[in-house]
Amino acid sequence: MKKRLEDLLVIDIETVPMTRDFSSIDGRLKKQWERKAKLIKNDEGLTVEELFSSRAGIYAEFGRVVCISMGFFTLNEGGKWTLRVKSIAEKEEKNVLEGFTNALSKFDEQSTFLCAHNGREFDFPYLCRRLLINGLGLPAQLDNGGKKPWEVNYIDTMDMWKFGDWKSYTSLDLLASVFNVASSKSDMDGSMVATVYYEEDGLKRISEYCEQDVVVTAQVYLCLTGRPVIEEKNIVILS
Repeated sequence: MKKRLEDLLVIDIETVPMTRDFSSIDGRLKKQWERKAKLIKNDEGLTVEELFSSRAGIYAEFGRVVCISMGFFTLNEGGKWTLRVKSIAEKEEKNVLEGFTNALSKFDEQSTFLCAHNGREFDFPYLCRRLLINGLGLPAQLDNGGKKPWEVNYIDTMDMWKFGDWKSYTSLDLLASVFNVASSKSDMDGSMVATVYYEEDGLKRISEYCEQDVVVTAQVYLCLTGRPVIEEKNIVILS
């Protein structure tokens, strides 16, 4: 699935449980989480409350988006590709989502492809669900209603690596290791996002982590399509 780099928008999202703890959520949702918790694999024997703190963020019904990072390719004056990365991170989820849809409006609806690692399973549907929950419309690039499979402008680097093999999940870190792509320089991982957000008020740290994942995803996509990776000097993090 080799697309024009200028048509690619690489994204990554960071999510957390909708509230700091289980006791703070709405009564109706409490009941729904208790039902959901019974279906979650729980080898550690965690309580309903502990499961909420550690796992609720991955479910759009019980979580929220705190950061969206986006990477796009441009040619520099020397004819080399540059990867520019920008984040939208705020405490108010609706502001994050509106900022993202405003950014998407600057890209062509038909030719732009959204690229993420495990995006079909997580990032893309999560964003759609949270947009609707927040009373926002779906941008054209995410709205797949009535579209045929080949008309959907999604690229998923994990799908690309599967080559039709659906038996297992392959992490972004593993692919980065396989292709010798420089991995995230952050000292955190996805399991730490909720703690960093709620206990450290660490949105900036979360943004930096999310941006690095966008860079790695972009580099892995280049490897999967037989292209050279972007030199570090040509990776620009926009403020």
